[in-house]
Amino acid sequence: MENDKKKIAAVALSGGIDSSATALILQQQGYEVIGITGKMVKTSAAETICENAQKVADKLNIKLHILDVSDKFQKTVIDYFENSYKNGQTPNPCIVCNQFIKWGEIFNYAINNLGADIFATGHYANIKYENGIYKLYPAKDEHKDQLYFLYRLGQKELSKTVFPLSKYEKSQVRQIAQDYDLPTKSSKESQDICFIQKPNTTKKYLINKFGNMPGDFIEISTGKKLGTHSGHYQYTIGQRKGIGIAAPYPLYVIDIDAEKNIVYLGKKEDDLRHNLVIEDLNFSYPISEKEFDAMVKIRYNMQAKKAHIKVIEDKAEISFYETANSITPGQAGVMYDINDGHLIGGGRVIY
Repeated sequence: MENDKKKIAAVALSGGIDSSATALILQQQGYEVIGITGKMVKTSAAETICENAQKVADKLNIKLHILDVSDKFQKTVIDYFENSYKNGQTPNPCIVCNQFIKWGEIFNYAINNLGADIFATGHYANIKYENGIYKLYPAKDEHKDQLYFLYRLGQKELSKTVFPLSKYEKSQVRQIAQDYDLPTKSSKESQDICFIQKPNTTKKYLINKFGNMPGDFIEISTGKKLGTHSGHYQYTIGQRKGIGIAAPYPLYVIDIDAEKNIVYLGKKEDDLRHNLVIEDLNFSYPISEKEFDAMVKIRYNMQAKKAHIKVIEDKAEISFYETANSITPGQAGVMYDINDGHLIGGGRVIY
């Protein structure tokens, strides 16, 4: 480091392989590393996460702070998750957690309370400082790229954040964990929804929450009743498996009317659209143009498609040049620069 005093790097330790490798890499770069683990829920699984993080901290000989954020997590993530399904939408809890918990409660604690110079996580993304602006670029490991989940971050967060794994493949990170005998070296990929632990599933969780709500399956093209279901909240747009209705062609969930508890079904072509609208926009940096072309994702695991964007106040109209399937209210519509792939911003799909 430039000065005699080491710079402080606060690492969000999740008890997994990526965050523990992040802490090790920063330690090797000469930072004074401190760990912060957010206790999201009051369960035995959350206690295990804290214990695993402590093992990593002990191995690296760093101090670990356990931050109980369970009340905030309940209000901003779990309540949002449940209400989205109740209202016929499909939520993305990781994006909301990143905004309000990781780069909310934990980030603020790291910078303001612990005096950290930088905040680090095990995300696979790359921050570059160009012409006075911090921009998010894809990481080296294209299979692990996580920009989609980070679109709520702005200049304040990006200016104090580093992603040490941006230059590594996942296999290299696993090798680092093996070489340095990190306690997490054999850990598996973390599951998508941290507050729903196996063998529980999202469907079982929601059934336990909302119970049996008998409703109709309606064919969207004819209005004909095709059968009954036990709750619209168990379905998401574009879903094909688990519908349980016999038909001469594959059936897909095309639309959900939460108020009437109706799930509309149709053919694959009924699921294709050119246009959508996103609201609650967030841009990674200030933009001047209100109309532009960009590459857009409407779910994490899709290939980005070229689209025309028209920004109108806090909403944006997105028009794909080719049709897209499963445009799902509640999910994120995320925009990337058409030339170099950096993250522009995004919003929540409303229709």
